[in-house]
Amino acid sequence: MRLRTVLATLLLTAVPLGGQPAAAATPVTIAYAQRTQTWELVLTNGEVVKVPEALAVAPHDAVNPGARAAFLVSGDGRHFFYFRKSDGRFTERTLHGKERAIRDITVDTVGEEWPSSVSYDGGFVVTGTSAPGLGVLVDLRKGRSLPPPGGTDTWNFAGFSPDGERLLLQEYGDGRMTVFDRGLRARLRSKTRLWATALANDYVTAAEPVGPWPASRKLRLVDLRTGKASGTVTVRLPRGQRIDDLDFDKAGHLVVRSKTTTGVAVYRVSKTTGAVTPLRTMVRPDVKVWVLPGDDEYEPWAEKK
Repeated sequence: MRLRTVLATLLLTAVPLGGQPAAAATPVTIAYAQRTQTWELVLTNGEVVKVPEALAVAPHDAVNPGARAAFLVSGDGRHFFYFRKSDGRFTERTLHGKERAIRDITVDTVGEEWPSSVSYDGGFVVTGTSAPGLGVLVDLRKGRSLPPPGGTDTWNFAGFSPDGERLLLQEYGDGRMTVFDRGLRARLRSKTRLWATALANDYVTAAEPVGPWPASRKLRLVDLRTGKASGTVTVRLPRGQRIDDLDFDKAGHLVVRSKTTTGVAVYRVSKTTGAVTPLRTMVRPDVKVWVLPGDDEYEPWAEKK
């Protein structure tokens, strides 16, 4: 998953959703979302945009009333997703764009089926379920919803490639990994049963944390075409930190996000030595819930303890 830089010392000023952000040398994107009395977007220029139309929890007539309603931000920081109050439909929006409702995902079934992941470009949404398997997979570029491959509930979602063109799924039973395109056509079926959680833009290289979650500090690379894995590499994270999230960036580098005592730290990791290069740190805001670009529906740092 990918993040945008945000400085903890920025002055935050509330602005309406339709307001134009101040001019900047680089495009203003979403640094993170937070939930106070309502959902808000904190932008990379420090401004705060309120999203009063977004539900915080499922309504009283939902399957699980009071359950947290998902709010997601795409990894590029340009798209945000929420259940809207007017009709409970899951909705995609950009900072200055119109709402686009996703017809097949509603707040009524939160807790049984819910949007769990969105691609880096904001163009593909995957829903998880309380039962084994996936719900629907929605390609927003083409405006269509797709059932899980083969129409079965035997798949677990592992991740998107950074360009959003491929999905990595693992099949229950034989445990094999399969790479699908956005039309859910199988492009590569792995010969390994290793549990990879990140797919590179070559659509062949995957990465797998090694060791029991949530204590993992090791990883290995997997060639999905041959089924061969590299040797285990210990990630040289600071004491007390672990691999909470593992991904590739568009350049093919390994990136690890790790919960810290104050928030989240992001590192680039050497594939051979495990040496880490700090990329950025984010201090957790004093709110109950926050969401970073690229977060899944729940992350270890999401809830305030």
